[in-house]
Amino acid sequence: MKEPLISFKNITKTYDNDVNVLENLNFEIEEGKFYTLLGPSGCGKTTILKMVAGFLQPTSGEILFKGQKITDVPANQREINTVFQDYALFPNMNVFENIAFGLKIKKVPAKEIKQKVTKALKLVQLPGFEKRGISEMSGGQKQRVALARAIVNEPMVLLLDEPLSALDHKLRSDMQYDLRELQRNLGITFIFVTHDQEEALAMSDEIFILNDGKIVQSGSPVDIYDEPINHYVADFIGASNIVKATMLEDELVEFTGHQFECVDGGMRPNEAVEVVLRPEDLELTDVATGKLQVKVEAQLFLGVHYEIDCFDQEGNEWIVHSTKKSVPGQWIGLTFMPENIHVMRLNESEAEFDARLESYDE
Repeated sequence: MKEPLISFKNITKTYDNDVNVLENLNFEIEEGKFYTLLGPSGCGKTTILKMVAGFLQPTSGEILFKGQKITDVPANQREINTVFQDYALFPNMNVFENIAFGLKIKKVPAKEIKQKVTKALKLVQLPGFEKRGISEMSGGQKQRVALARAIVNEPMVLLLDEPLSALDHKLRSDMQYDLRELQRNLGITFIFVTHDQEEALAMSDEIFILNDGKIVQSGSPVDIYDEPINHYVADFIGASNIVKATMLEDELVEFTGHQFECVDGGMRPNEAVEVVLRPEDLELTDVATGKLQVKVEAQLFLGVHYEIDCFDQEGNEWIVHSTKKSVPGQWIGLTFMPENIHVMRLNESEAEFDARLESYDE
């Protein structure tokens, strides 16, 4: 097995108020992948990024880089660069001077600096912008300059601290594609911090979801979206319909007063659980043939689909994404496939969840 590029071993970070921002954190980062640290404000994601960069020291535990301890190694001696949320560009320097700054500090020969800056500008799609003043550039162009300044040093790891948060929606979407393509072209490890779920799903090879200083779940975007381990993850990632249920036996669950076939198992008979059904997995049908009968409360047109807000007779709210229109006040039926029902145990940890999934294959 290939050695991880970065390892966090039992990392805890405590500030002056004795509150743990990170608590006994353990995870590994492989080389050449796009990772995203995802979570709400205050969950610890930026603290992790600063520790990888060398701007913060853990209270306890150790950080390894290619198997070597770097917990006490200064930031300027790590093969790591950071793109900050506010770009941190020098307003009194032009584009070339901003990008070349780090190379000049390292006393790289002028001819080599010019070659590296020219190459970096091509990679971020800003060829010919060398003499442009920073004040003359748009937000998206400034973002690209900040990226070029980071990659020109050829780091093994690039850290990105919510770098797209100040951009408008269209430009933000464009930059998501550009960042993903840049990472693939460079082949280096990206660690990206965001609180935007759609951004994380669109860009990442692997996502770490954090809450209260702990990694709640990690995995590919598809795995996390399709198989959230608990209420927090299911509610945080994408739109979800979450209802209380009872797992009667393997592949049979009861909710809203009805029994439904599903594909989950490995739980106790009659165990209290929660069920997740994604809005796009619910299909509109007539009341007679629907597995659920719901009354339409409201409807919004979102371009590619309608978002329909419904309630069943027990008061459970159901959000449906459909290309079919409905009428507020109308009773309709909802149907779904057994594989669309995802059953979650209450308070199940990621380790317990993984063990249960492995048991399915035995």
